[in-house]
Amino acid sequence: MKEILLQILVIAYASVGIITLLGYMPTIKDLYHRKKMSANIFSYAIWTFCAAVAFLYSIFILPDLLFIIVSGLGFIGCAIVLLLALSLKYRK
Repeated sequence: MKEILLQILVIAYASVGIITLLGYMPTIKDLYHRKKMSANIFSYAIWTFCAAVAFLYSIFILPDLLFIIVSGLGFIGCAIVLLLALSLKYRK
């Protein structure tokens, strides 16, 4: 029973990376397609920094493939939003 619960937890954790990336999609769509500023740059700068630290931690300190993938997807999504928001802000 314990092994089944652990396997469910692994699958749930793996889905977190995908769900996180999907969660960024509406904001990315607003910024990229609609050119609508829908992201707080300061908040996304903080979140991108924290996601980068988690991603680097996953690579160098805790080299677990699943953790690398999940933290990497979170970092990528957050960084895309931040870069799009910055480019939209400074384009105007």
